[in-house]
Amino acid sequence: MSLETLHTDHAPKAIGPYAQAVKANGFLFTAGQIPLHPVTMEVVDGDVAAQTEQVLANLSAVLAEAGVTWNDVVKTTCFLRTMDDFAAFNGVYARVLGEARPARSTVAVAGLPRNVSVEVELIAALPAR
Repeated sequence: MSLETLHTDHAPKAIGPYAQAVKANGFLFTAGQIPLHPVTMEVVDGDVAAQTEQVLANLSAVLAEAGVTWNDVVKTTCFLRTMDDFAAFNGVYARVLGEARPARSTVAVAGLPRNVSVEVELIAALPAR
């Protein structure tokens, strides 16, 4: 099996020993994205809706770099600091994903990097070569 790492300047660079995404066996696996602005590498201001916008913009950039869209996403895993934010998160998620309906898990966690409110990772199917 060959692994290929992926990087785009349109999403935050990795802040640790990991890749933004890895291509393997016809799939794209992303690292969790938090609401970092890709240029400033600072957490965006605002509530969970604003943070979700940035997280999904970051993931959209990674998808674009891989040559796929939200319609190719088969699974997302979403981490919220509190389930009290679920409705606001879900509203942004539904709007950004449009007609795409990947399988999804959403869990509340005790903490996230840089004390953000949301983190999302995904798996997408890559086009056949």
